[in-house]
Amino acid sequence: MVRLSSKHDGSGDVVEVASVPFKVATLQSASREVVSLAVTGSAKAIRLANAYSIACSSTTPEYARVMAGDGINYPDGSPVVLFMRLFAPSGSRRPERVRGPSLFREVIAQSEGTSIRHFFAGATQETLALMAAKIEEEYPRARIEGVHSPPFAPVTEEYIDAIADVIGANRCDLVWVGLGTPKQDIVAAGLARRLGVPCVGVGAAFDFVAGTIPEAPEIYQRLGMEWVYRLISEPRRLWRRYTIGNLQFLRAVVLARVEQQSWGERRSLKRKL
Repeated sequence: MVRLSSKHDGSGDVVEVASVPFKVATLQSASREVVSLAVTGSAKAIRLANAYSIACSSTTPEYARVMAGDGINYPDGSPVVLFMRLFAPSGSRRPERVRGPSLFREVIAQSEGTSIRHFFAGATQETLALMAAKIEEEYPRARIEGVHSPPFAPVTEEYIDAIADVIGANRCDLVWVGLGTPKQDIVAAGLARRLGVPCVGVGAAFDFVAGTIPEAPEIYQRLGMEWVYRLISEPRRLWRRYTIGNLQFLRAVVLARVEQQSWGERRSLKRKL
C-alpha cells in the first residue's frame, strides 16, 4: 500500500513518504548513530535515500521491499525533506536533510582514534585508490581495513555472496557501499545480513572524496539545488534521473496522498456504520 503517514519506531520519529519510512535526524545525530552501530556490531543496512530512490521503489517491487524492510532510511534530498515536513504531525521534530557524502566524512572523522575499521566496496580500483589516499591524508587516524571494486553485473544472491567473501576475509566494523541507486541499497541489505555489521549505501561519496566527480559548491547544497549542479556536470548520465525520475517521484507522492485520503474516508464511513 502506498501512503503518507507518521509513526514512532521507539528510537526516533519516522515519517513515511510514499510508503518509504524515513527517520527524522540531523547530520550530527545520524553520524553518532552510525558510529554507535559500528561499535556495537549491529547488522543494519543504512540508506541515504532521495526522490530518485522513491521513484525506483515505486516501480521496482524488490527495491520497495528493501526500502520498507529492516534498516534505516535517512532523507538525502530536499524534495523528500519537504514532504516530510508537510506531513509530519504538529509538534514533532523538524526533519532535516542527511546528505550522504557529508555523513560519510563526518563518520570517518568521528571514528578517528577509535577501533572502528572501515571497508569500501564499489566504484573503480582507480577511484578507490584515490579515495583511500585522500582519507589517509585528511583523517590519518582513521582505520581503512580494505577496498573492493566489484565487477559490473546484475545483483544476484551469488553476486552479493562474492562481495561478502572478499569483505569477510578482512575484519571490519563498518562497510561503505558505493554502487549507485538502487543497486547499492540492495547489496548493502544483503551484506548486513551476511556480515553482521552496519552497511551504508553512499552513492557518489567515493567519487566526490576521490575528486573524480566534481562536488557541488556549498551554496548549491544549502539551497537544495545540488541536483541542478550535478545535472549540468553530467547531463548525459543524469538527465533521466532528474526528469523522468522526478516525475515518478511526484506521481508516487500524489498517489499516496489520494490513497491516504480514501483510506481515511473509508474508516470514517465504517465508524458511522
